[in-house]
Amino acid sequence: MPTERFTFAGHGGHDLAARLDLPDGPHLATAIFAHCFTCSKDIHAARRIAGRLAMMGIAVLRFDFTGLGHSDGEFENTHFTSNVEDLILAAKALSARGMSPQMLIGHSLGGAAVLKATSQIPGIHAVVAIGAPFDPSHVAHTFADALPAIRRDGSAEVSLGGRPFRIGQTFVDDISQGSLAQAIGGLKAALLVLHAPRDEMVGIDNATEIFRAAKHPKSFVTLDTADHLITRAADADYAAGVIAAWVTRYLALEPPAPPPDVPEGIVRVSEADANGFLQDIQSGPHHALADEPKLHGGTDRGMSPYGFLAAGLGACTAMTIRMYARRKNWALTHVSVDVSHSKVHAQDADALSPAKLDTFHRVIRLEGDLGPDERTKLREIADKCPVHRTLEQSASISTELV
Repeated sequence: MPTERFTFAGHGGHDLAARLDLPDGPHLATAIFAHCFTCSKDIHAARRIAGRLAMMGIAVLRFDFTGLGHSDGEFENTHFTSNVEDLILAAKALSARGMSPQMLIGHSLGGAAVLKATSQIPGIHAVVAIGAPFDPSHVAHTFADALPAIRRDGSAEVSLGGRPFRIGQTFVDDISQGSLAQAIGGLKAALLVLHAPRDEMVGIDNATEIFRAAKHPKSFVTLDTADHLITRAADADYAAGVIAAWVTRYLALEPPAPPPDVPEGIVRVSEADANGFLQDIQSGPHHALADEPKLHGGTDRGMSPYGFLAAGLGACTAMTIRMYARRKNWALTHVSVDVSHSKVHAQDADALSPAKLDTFHRVIRLEGDLGPDERTKLREIADKCPVHRTLEQSASISTELV
């Protein structure tokens, strides 16, 4: 996934730092990701969600709000309304590049910001709120002990996530007036609410209120045992997968026709987790995960590469049998294929050679009122499936490094 550094002017004229995650293939749509309160654009959940969407052809802009991360400005002088203004300016900066966003994703207070900003950004068709508060003033509980000092002195330094931040009275006043009910009720976009029932930072009741206030189309998916920041890789991967599957209903993701010499298009494989072996696989609109078993250092969240190879053989076998039976109008009601894979020492290999031969074993089950001759013929047809022939005859693989 190519990533481009991106800078635009925020509400106060300060340069805001952003990353624009671009698709390797055709650019089909654009999204903006708004991070959580005092977080940054680079938290794991944001990277995983952006990477998953980029695989689908959706460019994702992740940026740091004013005074946070790598963005300029003073956090003390920001508030919820300024976050909304930063979001609107991010959308305008993308539009100036011919990449007007169609989707907004917000995490925690960033989720509240996208709910508020949607009506002010033209062309938004899909909105995702992750662990978002229904009332922005909810975040005040994270620095409740400092509220007397803020009222007395106008600002105070607080510790959030182990880091010091200075919060001013303006921020407190602004979030107290940031009701979202009207904005949510007036959304002109599909809404997906993701929330963890055990979220200790923003309770699940917030998600309930957001869902109730919204009109259809709307969806509510639980993140089960995830924490508020979605720090576990498996939880981030699940959230990314849910968002990716959901958004296909609301964005027109229509890739261009593939080249004549590659009729099925390109199968793109991209590393999803550099700490393990998890891979995103995208073929047109279709997505899958590849991984290794835990025994071999993987996380077992997808089939192994050999599993995909065996699946290709099994699927092609069943399809070829079905096509032939259909053409002959035979009474085949169901076909299934079990495939197992092993390596055995090649019979004709030199005694000193370590060469092994791949062996795929198929068990084909045919159901229906079929005669012995028909069953025998379908067994013969199985060997004529294109993947079978490719594996049997070997293939030429050319490799280009870019």
